[in-house]
Amino acid sequence: MISCLNPHCSHPDNRDTATDCRSCGKPLVKMLRGRYYPEKLIGRGGFGRTYLAQDSDRLNAPCVIKQFAPQTQGTKSFHKAVDLFNQEAVRLHDLGEHVQIPALLAYFEHDQYLYLVQQFIDGKTLIQEIVENGPLDEIGIRDLLNDVLPVLDFIHRHNVIHRDITPTNLIRRDTDRRLFVIDFGIAKRFGEALADGPGTRIGTEGYAPIEQLRGGQAYQSSDLYSLGATCLHLFTGRKPDSLYDHMAGRWRWRDVLAKQQRSVSEELAAVLDRLVLDAVGDRFQTAREAMAALKSLPTFQGAVPGWVRQHPSGSLPSSAEMLPQPTGVPAVAIDPVPETAPPPAPPVPAPSLSPPQPDPVAVQPTQKSPVTLSSAPTVADFAPSGIPEWQSVRVLTGHQSWVTAVAFNPRSATLVSGSLDDSIKVWNLQTGEVAATLQGHPRGVNDLCISTKGQVLVSCGDDDTVKVWNLVAGRLIHTLEGHVRDVTSVAIGHKGWTLASSSKDKTIKLWKLDKGTPIGTLLGSPAAVRAVAMTPDEAFLFSGGLDHKVRLWDLKTGEMVRFFSGHVSPVNDVAVSRDGLVVVSASKDKTLVVWSVGTGSIIHILKGHSKEVNSVAIAADNRTIVSGSSDRTVKIWDARTGKLLHTLIGHSHTVNAIAIHRTGRLIASASADKTIRVWRFG
Repeated sequence: MISCLNPHCSHPDNRDTATDCRSCGKPLVKMLRGRYYPEKLIGRGGFGRTYLAQDSDRLNAPCVIKQFAPQTQGTKSFHKAVDLFNQEAVRLHDLGEHVQIPALLAYFEHDQYLYLVQQFIDGKTLIQEIVENGPLDEIGIRDLLNDVLPVLDFIHRHNVIHRDITPTNLIRRDTDRRLFVIDFGIAKRFGEALADGPGTRIGTEGYAPIEQLRGGQAYQSSDLYSLGATCLHLFTGRKPDSLYDHMAGRWRWRDVLAKQQRSVSEELAAVLDRLVLDAVGDRFQTAREAMAALKSLPTFQGAVPGWVRQHPSGSLPSSAEMLPQPTGVPAVAIDPVPETAPPPAPPVPAPSLSPPQPDPVAVQPTQKSPVTLSSAPTVADFAPSGIPEWQSVRVLTGHQSWVTAVAFNPRSATLVSGSLDDSIKVWNLQTGEVAATLQGHPRGVNDLCISTKGQVLVSCGDDDTVKVWNLVAGRLIHTLEGHVRDVTSVAIGHKGWTLASSSKDKTIKLWKLDKGTPIGTLLGSPAAVRAVAMTPDEAFLFSGGLDHKVRLWDLKTGEMVRFFSGHVSPVNDVAVSRDGLVVVSASKDKTLVVWSVGTGSIIHILKGHSKEVNSVAIAADNRTIVSGSSDRTVKIWDARTGKLLHTLIGHSHTVNAIAIHRTGRLIASASADKTIRVWRFG
């Protein structure tokens, strides 16, 4: 494609072989300055247009061309627009050395129009992200402030005030999740006259402080006010102008959070309140002052959730830290393990109730010294020992960030967990120690599952891939590529033939587990798919996602059979019973719904959690449902009656994932408090 640079052209996109525009007839400019190829129109406004382009001098790397072509000529507004466009070029030239500010590549005149070429940031604005994924929580707000305040400090130390910090001017790059501050079109230097004339309104309504809106005055604290208003929008999901009570002269954002049944620490609330005070002198006066206040806050356990997560160390692991993918492995090695469980070992004393110390050195298996997990103690070691009801018998510590996935090995007393720290850990349940640490995902692990024979592990993560591991040897076998966004969930049937993966790219992909080859893609989900669950016979698949619905897919035809409608918020997880007759969905609306697969009707609505339900599992005997929630609890339900049987309390943060052992006597819960708890019924 090539775009026409005529600012009045109504349809500027043309085939790259064209010489004249098919819409306006103007000759097409193939290369601006013999270097920049205008590929596609991506924006337009009162003062010109913005194009996505290629830089031929930088291996056709993408860049952005801003064209200055105001609709009015010879007026005061025109001269003002020229000044602003020139200022933006100057600001980018001065500030572009910062890694979180787009660099200025060129500034020139062509055919009586001004052009500004800058670095292209491939990502989404924060307003786009909350529309897609919902508002941030406290951890996300803290992370946002920690990311943006140093950039504002850099800008202010260069004697520049941005004057338009909003969610649309903060963009997160897809490749490394780094936040960029963009659009310096109305930025000004301290020494310049900051008054733009009587009645001038500088900045975006709702985000700009009163001193900007009344007369164009701006200070360092003005940018901090805008950042605070941006945080309130991203925290509540509501625009700042709807959060301020003009009659009472106060912000109502805390009231909105309370109605949403969401909480905020008093310490962070105090920081946000001070950022958005009306009086200039009452706010934080500098970004460094705000950074110091943020740094002094008590530690908030957990890592950054959802769309705001970053690699905990701030960089991707080196290739030396990652397990190499073996070559020449045609298929997953499946040992002839019988379908029936091995005879139980004689009971031994129950494990200690005190949590073990974290393993100081994680074991990374290699081909030279494989980690043999098959010799681990059997589940019989956890036979009842007089402990009444459900109790926490293990607290597994060692992950450095949120634990997002957990699964029992059905053939040994081991447990596997995945985390946003990019690692997968295998735990010896008898000792509570790490038996192996598997490294392969360069970004957070979202989900995992284990084959019924306990030999194959499947994981997925924010790196857009699915990985297949030989769990016995601790070896990576396949990396499955095809999704273009975060892979959110994986599922395999009891036969171990078919693997399903879901993604934020709105697709579900099917794979041959043994070969690691694609089978097909299930299309039709209108929004990101968060969870999948497969029937034991691998004939049908259930999915749930942001559209609030559960879908049933026929895996033989690839067609959607029916959808289950009843939730009023996104579906976070789904689980199907062993007999394939019942599916249970967990939702952000704080409920679980038990559905009849045959009729699509609701059997039970399970209410009891005070916050969104993140995970659900069904026991092998189909009698018990277990759920985990952001309210920090694990709840156990009677599947037949819908009655709440038990509430397990122990986690200090969100419960992200749940697993039930095949015996039904052990439950594992994974949490944002960086721990896994093992619960036992006795």
